[in-house]
Amino acid sequence: MILAVSNSIPVIDVSPLAGRSPDRTATVDATAAAARDWGFFQVTGHGLSDDLIDRVWAQTRTFFDLPMDVKRTLARTRENPRGYYDRELTKNRRDLKEVFDFAALRHPELGEAHPDNRAAVDGTNRWPATLPHFRATMFEYLAACERLGLRLLGALCLGLGVDEDTLTPYFSPVHTGFTRLNYYPLDDPLEPAAAATVTPLGDMALHHHSDAGALTILLQDDVGGLQVGTDDGWVDVTPLDRALVVNVADMMQVWSNDRYRAALHRVRPTTDRPRYSIPFFFNPAYQTEVVPLVETGTEPPRYRAVNWGHFRQARADGDFADYGHEIQIADFRIV
Repeated sequence: MILAVSNSIPVIDVSPLAGRSPDRTATVDATAAAARDWGFFQVTGHGLSDDLIDRVWAQTRTFFDLPMDVKRTLARTRENPRGYYDRELTKNRRDLKEVFDFAALRHPELGEAHPDNRAAVDGTNRWPATLPHFRATMFEYLAACERLGLRLLGALCLGLGVDEDTLTPYFSPVHTGFTRLNYYPLDDPLEPAAAATVTPLGDMALHHHSDAGALTILLQDDVGGLQVGTDDGWVDVTPLDRALVVNVADMMQVWSNDRYRAALHRVRPTTDRPRYSIPFFFNPAYQTEVVPLVETGTEPPRYRAVNWGHFRQARADGDFADYGHEIQIADFRIV
């Protein structure tokens, strides 16, 4: 059920989704309405403990406090986009941030270095050797987000009038989701000589965009700056202690045949203190062919099939460097 509205962004207690609560139907309806009307909402009752949230924040801040030369030993490449990066692009404009990306292992029992755990797009995880609890804490956080993501996918399926488990095979047991640690500093992390050789900074800490996958689950600190685009302009997503921000992403918009909206969002530059956030991007398996699950009224499907692996590869390339046109779901629109 909807608990409150924070600057008009719905805040939903999703704990009824985890069981047989009498409030489950109302929670499904509220979740679907938020995805339809906003594409953004905040959730409480999400199942992530205060202890886990505290530990993941502590490890995140400790990582970004490492010397720059240490962080850059973990620098990602076009071939392996996991690890640290300080020159990320969004819509071919450089963002004012540092990031660290890691992903779930497809086959944990085989170990991280096994070839079957290295996907064509998302490469191999890199970990800081000097932080002994970092890897375990991050995998614990990622697993908790996976569990929440599956519950939210089920609710959104029910909101479309299809079976709750319709999308589960595309995400379990294998998916291509990943977690990102974001650090938004006050100043450019690049030295002047390095900054002169790359795309200049734009006017936003993170430029406007929609996310590529199915859902994004975000833990943000209390600094603020995240905004969602609406027909009436940009609306602040005001930080709510211990809540998580959820937004619909491109593949869910296609699956829903535009019933749910992958809303544009951005982050304004911070002026008084750095900002941290931790998004989990819940993405389907690479071989997934994404097609509309439902017809909107009597209308035919609005999108042709999107191969997620190809789409993800193109979007990852565009994050790394400016290779021209950045792929969008509008490229697959039929009507």
